[in-house]
Amino acid sequence: MDLNGRSGEMEVFAKVAQEGSLSAAARTLGLTPSAVSRIIARTEQRLGTRLLLRTTRAITLTCEGEAYLRGARRILADMAEVEEAITDQGIPKGRLRVSAALAHGRMKIVPLVAAFSARYPEVVVDLMLGDEVVDILGGQADVAVRFGHLPDSPLSARCIGETGQVIVASPEYLQRHGIPREPEDLLRHNCLRFNFRRAAPDWPFRREGQDFSLKVAGSIECSSGEALAQLARLGAGIARIGAFSVAEDLGRGELIPLLEDFNPGDREPIHVLFAGGSAMPARVRVFIDYLLEHHRV
Repeated sequence: MDLNGRSGEMEVFAKVAQEGSLSAAARTLGLTPSAVSRIIARTEQRLGTRLLLRTTRAITLTCEGEAYLRGARRILADMAEVEEAITDQGIPKGRLRVSAALAHGRMKIVPLVAAFSARYPEVVVDLMLGDEVVDILGGQADVAVRFGHLPDSPLSARCIGETGQVIVASPEYLQRHGIPREPEDLLRHNCLRFNFRRAAPDWPFRREGQDFSLKVAGSIECSSGEALAQLARLGAGIARIGAFSVAEDLGRGELIPLLEDFNPGDREPIHVLFAGGSAMPARVRVFIDYLLEHHRV
């Protein structure tokens, strides 16, 4: 143990709190009680506050000591997890942070995570569902499932599928506002759109073999495809979203497909992104392999 480092101080403090006395902590750590006392005093001096209240009977933690103990335990656990992951790279274990879009994650990734976790019980899957883009290189996630064409980056990517787009509205909305028969009819409708930066501002169409786009407008914009589908079901307007996310709604008749004769047939790739290389942890490698084997759109 590096007694001069902060992690060493944290380990000593956590052990004292656990054992309830300096002497018991010293025996567990293989130190003398005076050495433990000096480390605690040095930590308190550096922090400028009392962490422990010592009497002849017991040791109690101050409010600051309780806060320091919570942080110390968390940091020590994180350090142990990192070291374990590095030293056991051939064994899938440790925390795996996975980022996925809300609708796709709920419908396609969550069922795979359940089966993956049963196969690899020593991997703790930390699943983050949301339509915001996370920074993998910045340490926000180990793996991210993303839609669309990817910009150049040092990340590795594997394609796990693709999906088409469909324009939909609820029967109630169409009854109130009419059914658009031509793309230009959308200019008279409330079109629900994505608001994130990579979303195309126009909706694409194809007429007699010629591709063109149409600038639509509406009163609601959103970053979530699942939320746009819900808004369409509620009769708020017309949405253009991934076909996979509304397949069940279309089957139940809660949403109606529109302008399919003008659908350009554009396909959006689905990639899994990760930091590759020979030092890739086993938990990341086996999860990517699992997605490649089992993911279906």
